[in-house]
Amino acid sequence: MIKNKTCLLLEQYLNYLSVMKGRSPCTIREYRADILMFFLWLSSSRGNSHVKRDFKFVDINYINSITLNDMYAFISYYQNERNASAGAQSRRIVAIRQFWKYLKDNDLIESNIAERLETFKQPKRLPRYLSLEESVRLLIACSENPRDHCIMTILLNCALRISELANLNASQISCDVLSIIGKGNKERKVFLTPAAKRSLARWMEVRSLLDVQTDALFISRNKQRMSIRSLQDVVKKYVELAGLDPKLISPHKLRHTSATLMYKYGKVDIRSLQQILGHESVATTEIYTHVDESQLQAAVNSNPLAIMFNL
Repeated sequence: MIKNKTCLLLEQYLNYLSVMKGRSPCTIREYRADILMFFLWLSSSRGNSHVKRDFKFVDINYINSITLNDMYAFISYYQNERNASAGAQSRRIVAIRQFWKYLKDNDLIESNIAERLETFKQPKRLPRYLSLEESVRLLIACSENPRDHCIMTILLNCALRISELANLNASQISCDVLSIIGKGNKERKVFLTPAAKRSLARWMEVRSLLDVQTDALFISRNKQRMSIRSLQDVVKKYVELAGLDPKLISPHKLRHTSATLMYKYGKVDIRSLQQILGHESVATTEIYTHVDESQLQAAVNSNPLAIMFNL
């Protein structure tokens, strides 16, 4: 990541994303890195070495000197020379397009050439998820630790993002419902399952005996809010104890697992699943509605002609 660099126009845009659009700190960091990377590459390709010191030279005149071909050349460079993934390329394109849109919407430039920058087509792949048996093994592995068992239970039952879990406060729990603040600072309600309620009650009983000065639901040994990294470490610990591969299973894979199990066993319709997961677009939710081979076979065999033979 490019650090300690200054670009006033970019910082104004990122402040707008944070304050007015409610974008997460992670999104802000990625957009800053992607756009500064573009300026760094472009200035280097133009033979300017002073870019290594700062980005103060990036003003409206410099922005207006950039062409659509420059943008495509940048994307092509990272695709062919750096073997960048489709996901990384798509994010860079979106970052550039949205920055130029901001400049045009605020009358800082006359035309938005980046709106013609086409998004990168990503290959669709089925998400990796745990089977029901693997999920049970994971919960058994952490059953002796009330806090960690509650973490794993909520991840596997409520399909939260790891960032949402890290930001979750005790005051956001009301009866059988979690009030989740998700992407874009949007709030949604997630109902607790019987297993989640039981595990949560067990952890809250332990938590009440501690001298906790924070509203954070999950706290570390020093009685402070657990970070995303510490929650990731908890997941990795029990994935290994359960005899599963930590290279393949991340906290987000547990979100995939929860959504998949809801869809597979609960016959949840896609719109309901979209609301539970907090997706802005139902197209995003569709990747969780993949079916396994047994479901495909059952679907084929459900054809009434499937049992009509020897006619």
